[in-house]
Order: sequence, then structure tokens, then C-alpha cells
Amino acid sequence: MMKKGLPMGLLAWRGIAVVVAAVGIYIVVFRPRQLRWGATDGEVARPMPGDEIVARPLFNATRAVTIEARPEEVWPWLAQIGYGRAGWYSYDILDNLSRRSAEQILPEFQHLEPGDLIPLGPGEESGLFVKDLRPNEWMIWWDPKRQATSWVWGLYPVDSGQTRLISRVRMDYRRGLSNFIFGLLLIEPADFPMMRKCMLGIKRRAEQMADRTGVG
Repeated sequence: MMKKGLPMGLLAWRGIAVVVAAVGIYIVVFRPRQLRWGATDGEVARPMPGDEIVARPLFNATRAVTIEARPEEVWPWLAQIGYGRAGWYSYDILDNLSRRSAEQILPEFQHLEPGDLIPLGPGEESGLFVKDLRPNEWMIWWDPKRQATSWVWGLYPVDSGQTRLISRVRMDYRRGLSNFIFGLLLIEPADFPMMRKCMLGIKRRAEQMADRTGVG
């Protein structure tokens, strides 16, 4: 029995070693890069509305992309984002139950106010709430119950026809070991490819519309 059990024990330890090595590589090599994809040093350091909601985040991601359109041409795509709304402009099979994200402006989702829910998925109150917003400039989402997550979108004009779209997500999931492991090993690795696809999806849509209208 001991001889038969030994290889399984060694296999288990090797599996653990592989997981530990993978986590180490992610933390040291990939995590610092994905937390600031597309953002300059100045954009990472710059305060944004809503930073005070999560004062000591374990996850603090500032991502940015340049869009060949004006802020007022980008804003409508942000205003309508969300599950059951325009979608997330990302991998629809994963975050929108295979329903295609909108390729046009949807007037019924353009009038956001503080307290409105931005659904992340199916289910009542499965998402974040609008804390505050300034149309064409910035919008803050948060979880008012736990106050452990904030998400801000900022639009910063570069010139008359170019805008920097900046997304900053701050989370504190240090409430218990299970939350920490879930956040580090599941939420974080999945967050970056989804966010990158989302921001590039917004960029494509806004630029296409700016080209069609001949403005931007």
C-alpha cells in the first residue's frame, strides 16, 4: 500500500509545486504589466474620482487606450454598458450569455443617474451601482454595501479629435483566506483579457461612428 500510494503523493506535491510556480510567475512577471496595460506613468499616478472608496486596495488596475474620437462620442458607449443593456463589448459568450454586444447607440440606456444598477450578470442586484458621474468626463461605480470595489471610467481629451479612455478598478478582497485566493487566482487573471477586449471594443465602435459622421 505504501509503494502504491507514494507516486500519488509525489504527483500531488508536483501539482502543488506547479501551481505555486505559476502563481509566482503571475505575481512577479504578468501582474505588474496587466495592472497598467496601455497607461502611462502619469496616468497610473494621477488621482481619479472614486479613489477614496477603496483606500487600501489589493487590486489596483489602471488601463488606458487612445480613441480617435471626442469624449462626447465615446460617452454614449460607456453609458449603455452592462449585462442586459448594450453588453460589455468583450467576449459575449462569457459575459453576455452569447448575446452580441450592441453595435449602435441605444437611446433607452443613455440616461444614467446615481443609484442606477450596472448589471455584471444575471440576477437582481448582481452588479455595481452608479455612485456619481459627470457626462463626457467620468463615471464611478461601486458596491455601497461592502465598499470593497470601485470602478471608474475617465475620458481625457488629447486634442480636438482624440481621447484617452481610462478605466481604474480598485478592490480589497483581504476579508478571509478564501476571498483572497478567489480574487488572486480567479478574478484577477480573468479580469485583464476581458477588460482589454472591452476597451478595444469601445474604441472600435466609437471610431467607426466618428468616421461615419465625419466628426473626430
